[in-house]
Amino acid sequence: MTEKTKLIVPRLPRGFEDRDASEIAAVGAMIDKIKTVYYRYGFDPVETPLFEFTETLGKFLPDTDRPNAGVFSLQDDDEQWMSLRYDLTAPLARYFAENFEVLPKPYRSYRQGYVFRNEKPGPGRFRQFMQFDADTVGAPGPEADAEMCMMMADVMEALGLTGQYIVRVNNRKVLDGVLATAGVTSDEQKLTVLRAIDKLDKFGVEGVRLLLGAGRKDESGDFTKGAGLSDGQIEPLLAYIESGVPAAGVQKGSNEHVIATINTLAGLIGGSETGLAGVQELATIFGLVSAAGFGGRVVLDPSVVRGLEYYTGPVFEIELTFTITNEKGQPVVFGSVGGGGRYDGLVSRFRREPVPATGFSIGVSRLVNALKLTGNLGASAPIGPVVVLVMDKDHTARYQAMVSELRQAGIRAEMFLGSTKNFGKQVAYADKRNAPAVIIEGSQEREQGILQVKDLVAGKQAAAEITDNAEWKAARPGQFEIKREELVAAIQKLLSEQ
Repeated sequence: MTEKTKLIVPRLPRGFEDRDASEIAAVGAMIDKIKTVYYRYGFDPVETPLFEFTETLGKFLPDTDRPNAGVFSLQDDDEQWMSLRYDLTAPLARYFAENFEVLPKPYRSYRQGYVFRNEKPGPGRFRQFMQFDADTVGAPGPEADAEMCMMMADVMEALGLTGQYIVRVNNRKVLDGVLATAGVTSDEQKLTVLRAIDKLDKFGVEGVRLLLGAGRKDESGDFTKGAGLSDGQIEPLLAYIESGVPAAGVQKGSNEHVIATINTLAGLIGGSETGLAGVQELATIFGLVSAAGFGGRVVLDPSVVRGLEYYTGPVFEIELTFTITNEKGQPVVFGSVGGGGRYDGLVSRFRREPVPATGFSIGVSRLVNALKLTGNLGASAPIGPVVVLVMDKDHTARYQAMVSELRQAGIRAEMFLGSTKNFGKQVAYADKRNAPAVIIEGSQEREQGILQVKDLVAGKQAAAEITDNAEWKAARPGQFEIKREELVAAIQKLLSEQ
């Protein structure tokens, strides 16, 4: 007696997910709408591979003998380290630098695809997820940043989120000026300050104050070490993040609010030339935003800092403003579904001359979830094929001919290929496939030169109103008879009416 072969347990690695036909259709419909906006703005698609040389991916990767923390890496047979891309921006920088002589400048492109993070997965945090980016490389002025913000707003409009979002804008140069005024000079301390300010929505002003100082203890007792700033250093930083709060009676995003915020920021940067340049860029951006009619949708918010260190100027985020219930049952604002900013130093890693760039990235999975919640997803499970049932194995060729006729007419169709002869199980299969109809030809229909068509959509609707099983069998809801030669025309008519 031989030992039974041990079966492999089917299981998905942590941090990864499968996608079914319904989700693929939903994402496809959403991306088509986004592409339409990008196309209207004059952007072209480009595609880069999943793998890049590890050194291409940027300074945010750890410096280790095996660079496999943060990214998934492997060593090629020539001992070169390659990594799955961490985002879509670093590959674009490499592509632009490699094709510098032939690409138009500015170069306007968009990309979509999966990115990979070798990080601990958690709720809503995946190791593989899709991003959708748009970037302008080679445009140094704030006009390009303003256009990014307006395009982000138009994307939200195209997705049916009118009145449910804002594009929040800031400038890292202004924050650098305030940090200089506050005497924050070390890179480590600056990074801690950025992380603290980024927690404003989560912890509020007092929580940020603690993180700028000695640190903060959360409800579970865990302690987060702070930036260690003095009270004199903390106050101008708090004034900075609160400068975007409109005065009583002033609408957020209005010209009055923007002007007041810019004036306040100008007073907080002291004599910093970097800070002054940032304030002037914001003034230009919002002058363009106002002239183009985007006021109120694109708003100035000094609390936006963005996480990645390579941002060098304007930064922006798309925030959805409707409320949802979190895991604790509390109402919270849905929050960010994308963002970006200016990253003038990234492409310059490959070339000696300065190459300015700006862009943004949409988190596709998070945006899909938002559209589900608002009823704007715009796609459900795709319509399945018309299924030709196999009532008699000896006449399979006849059934295959029917399928071929339907396909040649552009109708999605298939012949039942399962092992069962059971009529009910074949119809149940068609139901699972979301088929609009099944075609039935038994011996009696064949002799008479007719077909039975079972409209599964109408059948479900009619069956819902019939409570008696005998009545349902007698009525055969949704089923009708056609001549064999009428197959294509009858199915075309049925599909047009469903």
